[in-house]
Amino acid sequence: TILAPFVTCFLTILCGTGHVVYTMMPIIYDIAIKNGIRPERPMAASSISSQMGIIASPVSVAVVSLTAFLLNAKTHLAGFDGYVDLLKITIPATLCGVLVVGIFSWFRGKDLDKDEEFQERLKDEEFKKYVYGDSKTLLGVKLPGVQWAAMWIFLGAIAIVAILGAFPELRPHFEVKGVSKPMSMVDTIQMFMLLAGSALLIFTKVDAGKIGKNEIFRSGMIALVAVFGISWMADTMFAVHTPMMKAALGSVVQDYPWTYAIMLLLISKFVNSQAAAIAAFVPLALGIGVHPAIIVAFAPACYGYYILPTYPSDLATIQFDRSGTTHIGKFVINHSFILPGLIGVFSSCVFGYIFAMFAGYLG
Repeated sequence: TILAPFVTCFLTILCGTGHVVYTMMPIIYDIAIKNGIRPERPMAASSISSQMGIIASPVSVAVVSLTAFLLNAKTHLAGFDGYVDLLKITIPATLCGVLVVGIFSWFRGKDLDKDEEFQERLKDEEFKKYVYGDSKTLLGVKLPGVQWAAMWIFLGAIAIVAILGAFPELRPHFEVKGVSKPMSMVDTIQMFMLLAGSALLIFTKVDAGKIGKNEIFRSGMIALVAVFGISWMADTMFAVHTPMMKAALGSVVQDYPWTYAIMLLLISKFVNSQAAAIAAFVPLALGIGVHPAIIVAFAPACYGYYILPTYPSDLATIQFDRSGTTHIGKFVINHSFILPGLIGVFSSCVFGYIFAMFAGYLG
């Protein structure tokens, strides 16, 4: 319950997308159910933590976009020079939030041997076999060398991207309106991820025809189309109503800076994407006078699409939990992810504020 959320969070930090959680859920369920642990505890926490890791990932669009907005803001944040400075806040804040989620989840729900409803259902032999039956797992399996090679190729690409992000002078420079500027990190990430994919196909003899049939690939493509559509819709709506929102929100956010986090959280739910929420709201927030330090401190608030259980990773987690303990309640809003999500994001924002103070961004 403590370790699994950190595993999925680190996977997201490395890969830049929370959809990698699908690969871990069968293993997390297998370990939990065979050790008598209520699967809802580690599985719901792991799904939430995988999405929390996006704002701490050096290869996520959300981090790169937020960095670009902060660097181009009219009010420059003293001492903030790039996305490494953002990660110095978001990575420790996120990991602290993940720890809080794990500790909370450790005590949630009844133990399986004390859950009357589960024990009653367990009297059905077919259900018992379904719950405890063998599941595909990598536990105890010795991986072939080609799979280790694939991992090192991918990690190598991540390391190069991180180095290029930390040292902009290493990137190609182009003259833009008479000013020499390094290649953007968005383009850099795309190039090296495509390069890593090509290297994997060449050196690990992957059957390219099977990629499109992979469940993770299909889920990713569905999410890609959905997020793009929602992002365009949200951008259009915000562009039209920007003057009205500036007038309505300006004084409130300036008087009560913490309301910025609530607004970002709700917008994230509306658009179902952290990157889209940042793209839609951060420019508006900067335009109405929100201090960049507040935006850095409350960066984890861009994750709010756990409020309703409609995101693919949450729905997949429910399907992977054959015990039925990870569930959607009668009133929809009372589902397994709402409390870990609220606790994780709130605690990450609190720690983000503290780390931003230590960094000297907040007085």
